[in-house]
Amino acid sequence: MSGHTQFPPSAGLAMAAEVAGQPLLWERLLDLHRARDSETARAASLVAARRPRFVLLVARGTSDHAALYAKYLFEVLCGLPCGLVSPSTMTAYDAAPVTADVLMVAVSQSGGSPDLVRSVEVGRARGALTLAVTNRADSELARAAECHVDVQAGPELAVAATKSYTAQLLALYLLVDRLRGGTGARAAGLPEAGARVLGQEAHLAGLARRYRFASRLVCTGRGYSYPTAREAALKLMETSYVAAQAFSGADLLHGPLAMIDPQVPVMAVVAEGRGGDAMLPVLDRLADAGADLVTVGRASVAARADAAVVLPEGLPEELSPLVEILPFQVLARHLAVARGTDPDRPRGLKKVTETL
Repeated sequence: MSGHTQFPPSAGLAMAAEVAGQPLLWERLLDLHRARDSETARAASLVAARRPRFVLLVARGTSDHAALYAKYLFEVLCGLPCGLVSPSTMTAYDAAPVTADVLMVAVSQSGGSPDLVRSVEVGRARGALTLAVTNRADSELARAAECHVDVQAGPELAVAATKSYTAQLLALYLLVDRLRGGTGARAAGLPEAGARVLGQEAHLAGLARRYRFASRLVCTGRGYSYPTAREAALKLMETSYVAAQAFSGADLLHGPLAMIDPQVPVMAVVAEGRGGDAMLPVLDRLADAGADLVTVGRASVAARADAAVVLPEGLPEELSPLVEILPFQVLARHLAVARGTDPDRPRGLKKVTETL
């Protein structure tokens, strides 16, 4: 592309390595979880003892998408209503809402965002049981909360978060699974499934070449896959600078569908399960709009798309987001290189964003 520095195919090596290492990271997390005194087991025991009636989730950026995933887990699997905190109410506005009988879960890769720390401090002072899920056991956020779960992702060198995101998803799943009496056994197939998805890199590189001149695109999904759509759009924006928007499949039909035409690629996550079933009418409407459609998920919808990434079958629907995001991470790296940028050094971005 004219006007861009041309990077070699080796650009984004840090991001590529961190994406590729996720199946092994999941194996390690699952092994740690099997210990009777694991951090997830201790946190689940504390939550069960306090018997919260409501869950508040606080996060920013990529971690906000992990928190949205946790919202589905808590509401669907535990029957606990959830809300997403607006940290500025407690920072810019000095609000101090009463949080008795509340579990407040703060999700952060670095654990260094002052607004998240302040939110946890206020929530704890006002009666909430506070839990931090971070990649830094020595972080200020981990110290501010009553209990902490380390996602064990190790140092993340790429600016775009990849392995820390899926480690957050898995840690949150294992916590919720403990709360409902599970052992994490249903997640045993994750590492193999992830490795199979990452084995499609050549196909994903081809998709990157197909869409390297796209100026904007849309990501969509429903249910557990809605956080995937949001995280996919963020990854594509921050690495490739493409204007990517994310909508739930339901919201897409309530107005944004009007902007869809053959010049706007749509990437639809259609997993196995109820969320994927709910996406089927959305695919019909996208076809009527003449969308250039990419499906990520079940094989049965591939024929309805202009391009498709088929995911392994057999995972429980609530675990599908861990493998759904992998193709988008790989695509983001290849698309960035194809567009003449280096995803390891996206312009204007830092690893930790400190907001107040």
